[in-house]
Amino acid sequence: MRNVFRDSLVAQAARPEFVFLTGDLGFMALEPLRAALGARFINAGVAEQNMVSVAAGLAKVGLRPWAYSIAPFLYARPFEQIRNDVCFHDLPVVLVGNGGGYGYGVMGGTHHALGDYGALLTLPNLRVFIPAFDEDVVVMVGRLFEEPHPVYLRLGVSEKPASLGLPPYAPWRRLVRGNGPCLLVAGPLVGAIAGAAVALDEETRPNIWVLSELPFPPPPPEFHADVRRADSLMVVEEHVAAGGVGAMLALHLLGQGQAPRRFRHRAALGYVSGRYGSQQFHRHECGLDPESVLADLITTS
Repeated sequence: MRNVFRDSLVAQAARPEFVFLTGDLGFMALEPLRAALGARFINAGVAEQNMVSVAAGLAKVGLRPWAYSIAPFLYARPFEQIRNDVCFHDLPVVLVGNGGGYGYGVMGGTHHALGDYGALLTLPNLRVFIPAFDEDVVVMVGRLFEEPHPVYLRLGVSEKPASLGLPPYAPWRRLVRGNGPCLLVAGPLVGAIAGAAVALDEETRPNIWVLSELPFPPPPPEFHADVRRADSLMVVEEHVAAGGVGAMLALHLLGQGQAPRRFRHRAALGYVSGRYGSQQFHRHECGLDPESVLADLITTS
């Protein structure tokens, strides 16, 4: 997604209010953006706390700053600056965290963002965007230049199978139809899961939805209809359970009196074996891989 993100920003470089800050990252990737922006491309160095405060100051005087780093360096290290300087003042700063979840693989826990959007959504005024596919990034970048509030954009790797047709972008989208249980996925995880699900027969194939914005807008009637028909719902996300989409949606459904008979939540479990590996290794350990998700979904619904 990073290259699509870069190209989408290059297309917006003529906006005089656009300023991009990076925490000494993006080499061999962001050079076209640096060339397009000139002095409005700022390498803030390995100083993310200062970078966020500078971004807040730029937004205060009417500019549109985007601040970029590896996800945990962007949300965890400068958390106080995000709270005090950006969110308390409701400034339109776009915080871009690359490699959400286990995205940085073997670099280990210091480089993983397993609690990012849960933590940030405790702050006032902030919204979260989680693109699932490259196509989502293009739409989101255009929208975020008009967003009047703080934003966290969580980038990953698009895993869309070639056979999967995408409906027009919306916060809630149904990607796969079937007569089986209902599955909601947050973020890029959905690509591989949907790709595996389309090979299932229609009677067991789940209805698969993807959610891309938090706090989420009211679920569409079609989602509620799928949950009611199956009387079963599984939520899958590459984020810890605390503060995650599963907890948010469970609370929403309970409050609406629409909780299904069976509700399951598959989330990041940290480091099950105490070892580090690729993103796929950690997903498999947590049961977030397509085979584990679909086997559990179909056999226990």
